[in-house]
Amino acid sequence: MQRSSLFRKYFVTFLSCAVLIIMVLGVVLMLFATQYFRNEKYDLLGRNARLAASVTTVNYASNNFEVINSPMITVAYTVLASAIDAEIVLTDKNGKIMVSSNDTAHYLNMNVPPEAVEKSFEGGFSTTTTLGGLFEEPHYVVGVPVDTPDYTFGVIFAASSARSLQQFLSELTKMFLISAAVVLFISSVVIYMVTMRLVRPLRDMLSAIQSFTQGDFSKRVAVVGYDEIGQLAMAFNNMAASLATTEQARRSFVANVSHELKTPMTTISGFVDGILDGTVPEEKKDQYLHVVSNEVKRLSRLVRSMLDTSRIEAGEMRVVPVIFDISETIRQTVFSFERIVEEKELEVRGLEVDKIMVRADVDLMHQVVYNLVENAVKFVNENGCLEFSYRSDSQFTYVAIRNSGEGIDRGEGPQLFERFYKSDKSRSLNKNGVGLGLHIVRSIVNYHKGEVAVRSEEGEYTEFEFSIPNPPKKEQRQQNETKGK
Repeated sequence: MQRSSLFRKYFVTFLSCAVLIIMVLGVVLMLFATQYFRNEKYDLLGRNARLAASVTTVNYASNNFEVINSPMITVAYTVLASAIDAEIVLTDKNGKIMVSSNDTAHYLNMNVPPEAVEKSFEGGFSTTTTLGGLFEEPHYVVGVPVDTPDYTFGVIFAASSARSLQQFLSELTKMFLISAAVVLFISSVVIYMVTMRLVRPLRDMLSAIQSFTQGDFSKRVAVVGYDEIGQLAMAFNNMAASLATTEQARRSFVANVSHELKTPMTTISGFVDGILDGTVPEEKKDQYLHVVSNEVKRLSRLVRSMLDTSRIEAGEMRVVPVIFDISETIRQTVFSFERIVEEKELEVRGLEVDKIMVRADVDLMHQVVYNLVENAVKFVNENGCLEFSYRSDSQFTYVAIRNSGEGIDRGEGPQLFERFYKSDKSRSLNKNGVGLGLHIVRSIVNYHKGEVAVRSEEGEYTEFEFSIPNPPKKEQRQQNETKGK
């Protein structure tokens, strides 16, 4: 099956519409021209017939209304008839022809149909007819009565061949066809240009999409104007930019995952092979097995973190918001790091506060707090300080977790929440991180319509602050009353 291009379809459709419109206009023009020509012909014949009737009446009156001077009347009829390319005849009340502008002898003793005479007496007669065989071909005929002061003694019939209409229409058709050909040619050029302008962005999009399928997301579509096509082109370019960003993120994600998986798997493989082939001394097997165990746990954390990230970004994370005390969640989390806190001899501030009630998913917020506390404990300096603070407005409660230490570089702040991103300090101080903790924190907080931010001074501190929705006052009051009972 042969494929038909969109350009061809549009061009043929528009050109067909143009041809159809021209044909309809041609038909309408012919109908109106025909009617106009007939009306003009009848009007012209009527004026000359009435003029001939006036001349006849004057001539009849000059002869005391007894006889008509035929030679003189014939001359007058001939002049009037030749002026409009017609024939003029005079009949008596019975339809018998008395005088003619053409050849009186030819028409003598011939009769006009009685109904034509009667209609002329009644107020005028106009139609296309042979007038009862008087003419060999159809004529436009107008009948006008010839009146005297006392009675009507005859009828003037003015007739012109209907063939003149065919000649008129033939000339008009030639002019119309020439005009239509010129208009059609101009229309074809205009339609071609307009169709090409309409289709060009679509062709560019098709070319760009074909490049996208080959992994090249650099092509863009030219935006011309702000109509629907222009808006489509802008939306397409935005989509292309989004796809390019997504593709770059995907490649980065695959590269980072590959790197993060490759390192522990290489370590595990090397140590296990060394143990199996006897390369590792017997007394160091436990030490190497401990390393293998740590690497396996690291892989487990990586896989779990990636699954959590995928669920959040896919919108599959189930959120069950309830009202709970976020300060209690923080206290429990800090206690889980009690061993590390004691080893580093850290000072912990801000745990002894009243209840801070928020409305969120308890488990997800525990994960946020755990990741931030783990990050703070990991990078706090020896004999340093962990500090927790809270503030609220009408909609959110803001929780800040600060640790003393080296801080982070000012330019690294926006990148800390990207997947698999690790600062140079993180890489040097900790080898077990996978670079997903802060990304998960941001995803969960954003999932709750909140925000997370980082502030830091190099050599002094690092602080992460996130916001959690406040519970509705009515709901919080009802829950407090329930607990009071």
